[in-house]
Amino acid sequence: MSKSTLHLMEPILETMEDLYFHDERPWIIGYSGGKDSTLVCQLVFKFIQRLPEGKRTKQVYVVSSDTMVENPIIIDYLRTMSKEMGLSAKRQRLNISTHMVYPRIDNTFWTLLVGLGYPTPEPPGFRWCTERLKIDPSNKFIKDTIKDNGEVIILLGVRKGESTARAQRIGKRKIDGLLLNRHEVINGAYVYNPIVDLSTDEVWNILLDEGGVSPWGTNNKYLFSLYKSSDGGECPFTISSKEDGKDVPSCGNSRFGCWCCTMVKEDKSLKAFIESGESWLEPLLNFRSWLMSNRDNPSFRDTKRRNGTVYKRSDGSFGFGPFTLQARQIILEKLLETEKVVNARVDSESVIQLITMDELRKIDEMWDNEGDLTRRMLVDTYKKVYNKELPWDKYKKPLFDQRVLSLLEERFTVGESINEDNIPHELIKKLIVNVNQCKHYTHRPALTQNIFRTLNESWLHYNEMTKGLRNEDQ
Repeated sequence: MSKSTLHLMEPILETMEDLYFHDERPWIIGYSGGKDSTLVCQLVFKFIQRLPEGKRTKQVYVVSSDTMVENPIIIDYLRTMSKEMGLSAKRQRLNISTHMVYPRIDNTFWTLLVGLGYPTPEPPGFRWCTERLKIDPSNKFIKDTIKDNGEVIILLGVRKGESTARAQRIGKRKIDGLLLNRHEVINGAYVYNPIVDLSTDEVWNILLDEGGVSPWGTNNKYLFSLYKSSDGGECPFTISSKEDGKDVPSCGNSRFGCWCCTMVKEDKSLKAFIESGESWLEPLLNFRSWLMSNRDNPSFRDTKRRNGTVYKRSDGSFGFGPFTLQARQIILEKLLETEKVVNARVDSESVIQLITMDELRKIDEMWDNEGDLTRRMLVDTYKKVYNKELPWDKYKKPLFDQRVLSLLEERFTVGESINEDNIPHELIKKLIVNVNQCKHYTHRPALTQNIFRTLNESWLHYNEMTKGLRNEDQ
C-alpha cells in the first residue's frame, strides 16, 4: 500500500477503532454499490481484519436497497458485490453480514403504476417512488435492528466534497465535538460519516491502490469502468431535511438511478451505457421515452382521482386522475414486450427481469378489484406477449359467465349510461366489485359501508353540487 493512501486511511481506521470498542451498538452500513459506500465497506473490512478474532465482537450489517427497477447492469453488480462481501466475511470470521432489502410487493413501482394506475413521477414535487422503493425498506431494517439492540450506528458514504448543497446539510447536522449525529427521522439511530472529509480523487486513490483489489477479493477497476461508462453517481439511504423542517429522502437525483425514472428529462446514465457498447439496453430507453410521452395522454388518464374526487383546471377542463385500467393494460403489454426484446438481445445467459412474477400476481389481484370483471386481462396480456400461460392462469375465471358479460358490455358501454336510469357504467362495475369483495362476510355492515362509500364519491354528484352552488350565488 502506498504511503499516501496509508496516510489517508490511518486516521479513519483509528477513529473506527475508538468507535468500535466504545460500546456494543451494531453497525449498519448503507451500501449502494457506488464508490463512496464501497470505500466505507472497504475501510470497515480492513479495520476488522486487523483485529484478533476474539475481538471481532460487534455485529456489522451491510445493507443494500434493490428498488426492483434498477439499471440491470448496476443491480447485477450490486448483487454480486453483496454476495462476495458476505462470503468473504464469513470465511474470514469478521462478524459482517450482507443484506438486500426490497419494497413491499404492494409498494413496488409497477404494482403502483400498472396495478393502481399511479401517474409516473414528475418534477418538481410529484415523486411518490423514492420513499416507497428505497427509503422505507432500508428504514424498516434499521428499525427492526433497533428493536433487537436498543440503538444502532449507521455508517454512510457521504462527503462534503460531493456537492455544495450536501456539504451544507452535513455541516448543519454535525454537532461540534461529537463524532456521531442523531438520525433526523429514526429514534435510536446515530449516523457516522467516516469519509466525510475525503475528496473524490482521494476516494479513487484508495479504491484503486494495490491494483484495485478489494478486501473481499473483487476488483474496483470494474467499478471505475462503470463510472467511466455512465458518468455515474450513487444514492445511499439517508434522510435529509428541507429548510422548512420537513423530512425528505436525499435520494432521487442519482445518476445510477432507476432505468424507468421519469424525474429527469434525459437518462444520461442509461444513454451513456448504450453509447459505450451496451446496445441491448436501448429498448429500456425507448420504453421510458414512450411512458413519459403518454403520461398526459388524455386517452390514458381518468378524469377523477382514485378517491372519487374531481377538480377543474384553470381552462375549465377536468384534471387528470390515475391511468385508466385499459391504459394500464397497454403499459403492461409494452413492458412485457420490452422485457422480451431485451432478453433476446442481451449477450449473457442471465435473464433480465423487468417485472417479477410476484408483481404480476399482485397486479392481477389489484385489477380484480379495479373493475376487471373478466378476471382475465392480465393473464391474457401475458399469454399474448410470451405465448405461454402464467402459473395461475387456469384459476382465473370470469366473475360472470360470457352471456352476462356480453349483456353488461352491450348495455353499459364504457363512457355511456343506462338509458332509463342514467347510471354511469363505472358505477355499475364498482358496485359489482363491492358485492364480490364482501360475498364471504357473515355481517352486512362491511358491504353497506363499501356501497355507501362508492355512492358518495364526489364525481357522481359533481354536476348537482356545482348547479347548487350556482343557485346559491344567484
